[in-house]
Amino acid sequence: MNRLLSRTAAVAAVSVVAFAFVANDRTPLLARSHAVSPAQQPGVATPLVEMRGLPDFSTLVEAVGPAVVNISTTQSLRAARLEGGGPADEAMQEFLRRFGIPFDGGRQQQPQQPRRGMGSGFIVSEDGYLLTNAHVVADAEEVIVKLGDKRDFKAKVIGSDRRTDVAVLKIEAKGLPYVRMGDANTVKVGEWVVAVGSPFGFENSVTAGIVSAKARNLPDETLVPFIQTDVAINPGNSGGPLFNLKGEVIGINSQIYSRTGGFMGLSFAIPIDVAMKVSDQLRKTGKVSRGKMGVGIQPLTKELAESFGLAKAEGALVGSVEIGSPAEKAGLQPGDVIVGVNGASVTDSADLPRIIGNMSPGESANIKVLRQGSARELSVTLADLNPEKVASASAPEKKPASDKLGLAVRPLQPQEKSKLGIGGGLVVEDVAGPAARAGIQPGDVIVGLNNQPVTDVAAFAKLVQSSGNRMALLVQRGDARIFVPIRIG
Repeated sequence: MNRLLSRTAAVAAVSVVAFAFVANDRTPLLARSHAVSPAQQPGVATPLVEMRGLPDFSTLVEAVGPAVVNISTTQSLRAARLEGGGPADEAMQEFLRRFGIPFDGGRQQQPQQPRRGMGSGFIVSEDGYLLTNAHVVADAEEVIVKLGDKRDFKAKVIGSDRRTDVAVLKIEAKGLPYVRMGDANTVKVGEWVVAVGSPFGFENSVTAGIVSAKARNLPDETLVPFIQTDVAINPGNSGGPLFNLKGEVIGINSQIYSRTGGFMGLSFAIPIDVAMKVSDQLRKTGKVSRGKMGVGIQPLTKELAESFGLAKAEGALVGSVEIGSPAEKAGLQPGDVIVGVNGASVTDSADLPRIIGNMSPGESANIKVLRQGSARELSVTLADLNPEKVASASAPEKKPASDKLGLAVRPLQPQEKSKLGIGGGLVVEDVAGPAARAGIQPGDVIVGLNNQPVTDVAAFAKLVQSSGNRMALLVQRGDARIFVPIRIG
């Protein structure tokens, strides 16, 4: 698992009960709720389904359990003292973060002492193909798969995709039990689900819960619409299957969120349709190819939508367009709001990377955009997605400034234009007031205001005065461009 995991006690507070009770009344609340009719309580919705008892998962587990496997990995360590700042320190932090173990940077490691990991997986074909998480087998020199019948096999990593955290393994065996795939798109919030895996190495452990939400956006995860559940997931469950009550796999358990280091009822699974698309490519080519438009996007907030005169804050706001990219060739511009791709709606900025990432390089995408309030359609021929560039910038010390926005600016010098690769803009020298509260920093380059290009100070001042109390600045910060909404007053 991934994200803020830490070791949990083997025996925790287990005083959870099936029903809550009211003082001086030992009737379960659930039973009492059926005794009051909706007619007696105006405005109370009539339940469509009554609770008739918890489901029995035993038959399901007997059927699917043999196809769930335990995965153990081995890595060799370089001789190094794991102290802050070095590559070995970073590698250990990443490993321990994945498996929920607190990191102690002061421990001495012996030369070539093996590092061992654990996880779960499941068989997807009778001839030995398996799925698990990429982080379970990352950088492993040896991967051992243990079946439910106690047989061990050395596995080959066919391919691994860190972006979606999916990996495909192969063991040399025939006639294996394997799982059936379900449809993650038909899963409903509130539906019962079951996880099977090896938390802390306890093989074939079963936990159950419900689907808490669908299509969750997680930080730094732009390609996976996670299924959120309250199923108990712990270190070692990573890569294991999430089943519906039909015994079909609907997801791969991957991450949990926690403030305490223990399980807190927030588990996340990769939808199986996403995983299978990745698996198919890994089995065919050993790698995953994804489409790329070449735009930098950001969420369209209510403030930005109002600045652009849009009725709804829906879509992906284009902050920058890469030079020579498919997006530039198609005519996309900063300030465009992408609201659809090939007929599929883009209501949130996170929708766009998923839709484009599921398309292939060379494929044509029909992009619907809103530009200055008018709708238009553009055709983009996608390129191959390259690893994202990480932009960074340092801000000089802030100094007082005064005008309507609180900005002091100057034109870009010719050498600065050449270095940044842009035709013009205004460098922020001082910032205070509304601009500072909005996040503008000294060193930022203002290249536009409300979709109007900015090239000199006088023109910028006129645009500011005519823009009212709401406006959106297009700012270049390092290699990235973003829109910053500013509200006066």
